[in-house]
Amino acid sequence: MPDWNDWILSHEVIIRLGCTLGVLAIMAGWERITPRRRLILSKTVRWLNNLVLVALNSLLVRLLFPAAAVGVAAFAAEHGWGLLHHYRPPFVWAVIGSVMALDLVVYLQHVMMHAVPAFWRLHRVHHADVDFDVTTGLRFHPLEILLSLLIKFSAIVVLGVPVVAVVIFEVLLNATALFNHGNIRLPLGLDRVLRWLVVTPDMHRVHHSVEEDETNSNFGFNLPWWDRLLGTYRAQPRAGHEGMTIGLHGYHRPKQVAWLPGLLAFPFAEPVDGYVINRRVWSPPRQKR
Repeated sequence: MPDWNDWILSHEVIIRLGCTLGVLAIMAGWERITPRRRLILSKTVRWLNNLVLVALNSLLVRLLFPAAAVGVAAFAAEHGWGLLHHYRPPFVWAVIGSVMALDLVVYLQHVMMHAVPAFWRLHRVHHADVDFDVTTGLRFHPLEILLSLLIKFSAIVVLGVPVVAVVIFEVLLNATALFNHGNIRLPLGLDRVLRWLVVTPDMHRVHHSVEEDETNSNFGFNLPWWDRLLGTYRAQPRAGHEGMTIGLHGYHRPKQVAWLPGLLAFPFAEPVDGYVINRRVWSPPRQKR
């Protein structure tokens, strides 16, 4: 589909930006109408710094990787690289399979971010947010963004993911990340049904608990099936959604967890020790000064 590929390559930025801004606006309005939890820090401060971090990450990605993931997919297609270009399944199945495979890669990458201490340093920026709302879904350290891109590029080349599938996946991932980080209240019956199809805010909020065994659950961003199949699913937090504490033990000062300079320095501010994802007995956290 060369014509489609050319059109998508020309309009990829507009498609992704338009969808992201649209979902962000919808979720922001939804949070005002039916909030799930009361926020702790100033929403203005958090949103300003979280969104500036997003802008910084976007600029960095465009400077270092102007063609981004769709460019990698087009390059792989041009050279016939990847399993799908070798076996040539029907296009529709190639797209569906690619979207699901990339979602599994993101799930495994997320688990790795918690399992490897050096990567957990970076990923803590996402978890250090003491509130949980739509902007949390966009808040990542620039070094984690770059590492995630390299992993995604590798998966695209190995699988031979079609350009169309890359765009669909990117739009879905951004949209669902904004949705499942939303500070919104869904009817419990609807939530029970939806979480078989997509990661819901109540499902993902458990992952942002300060309790480490809850943090190490519900790693999915888009599809909820990987957590259920691979044993990392947890239905509810022990303290309930209103009573649970969001963030990381010992980190709560606004300059540390909300302001941009603190977020950029966060991976290097404190040592990571004694953190192992497969630990089954969780000792009390060491108090930070």
